Amino acid sequence: MFGSKILASGHYVPADIVTNDDLAEVIDTSDEWIVSHTGIKQRRVSLQGENTSDLATKAAQQALNRAGVKAEDLDFIIVTTFTPDGLAPSTAALVQRNLGAKKAFGFDLSTACAGFVFGLTTADNFMKAGQYRYGLVVAAEVNSKMMDFRDRTSTVFFGDGAGAVVLERVDESQGQIGNAGLHTQGDAEVVHSGRVAPLTELRSDYYPQVDAFFQEGRQVYEEVTTLIPKHIEEFLAENDLQPDQIDYFILHQANLRIIEKVAEILQQPMSKFVTNVEEYGNSSSAGIAMAFDQINQKVDLTGQKVFLTGFGAGFTYGSILLNL
Repeated sequence: MFGSKILASGHYVPADIVTNDDLAEVIDTSDEWIVSHTGIKQRRVSLQGENTSDLATKAAQQALNRAGVKAEDLDFIIVTTFTPDGLAPSTAALVQRNLGAKKAFGFDLSTACAGFVFGLTTADNFMKAGQYRYGLVVAAEVNSKMMDFRDRTSTVFFGDGAGAVVLERVDESQGQIGNAGLHTQGDAEVVHSGRVAPLTELRSDYYPQVDAFFQEGRQVYEEVTTLIPKHIEEFLAENDLQPDQIDYFILHQANLRIIEKVAEILQQPMSKFVTNVEEYGNSSSAGIAMAFDQINQKVDLTGQKVFLTGFGAGFTYGSILLNL
């Protein structure tokens, strides 16, 4: 029997920093409003022509370098994103080309902001099958290209970035990725992005149009702060654990106020919650991956229990426990 070990992690963000005051110059908003409602002070935005595959490649290469694994030794690449370069080819295929990972197969996984949790779970199951030795999971988003800059209630949240981990197949006793709890509740209206309407008639001037990101912010907050704490408590109980036994929680970096509310309900100190939303904004699926790399570089996680929870459009949510 086999399991997965996380050899190394990495992350990358664009160079351009967009502060709340910068946004206030193009949107009817203010630094005071954004900080009070979201906790976000700034975000990274891709203004130099970098697309999702570019961010993903740079985060992946950093993780590979730290792991001491060559790209040509990778067996598979999973990219989690809901802001791909395009529908085809997959962003993973572009990353595979950029890295020179000639023998690796790759595909995109789209579960919005829960993507990294779903991607890591999928990769772990590949490893458990015993067929592959090295795998790469990258969560990458260029949210800025999908924003409607007339919609201040959504646009002020989002930033761009990518995070990656390199996995190695190990004996089951050395596996670091524990049980996962994944869920979907089909809902296409509360949060959606990139929809393309079907044809209603044949027209010579028809050209496909993609819609911008949209969310019902208040409804998202209420649903998440009700559902996610309950999900976490039930998941931990099923694994004979209590919140007090978790060393670090890494939640989807949607909004600092949501994370604070979840911490309050779980009766856990904010010091146990790894956050980067203040400086990176809501980077969708990349937020958890980047936060994991940040704590991984800062703290020796050996012997620690790290709990990842993602939630996003779908409505899709899930958690996974890392026994490091």
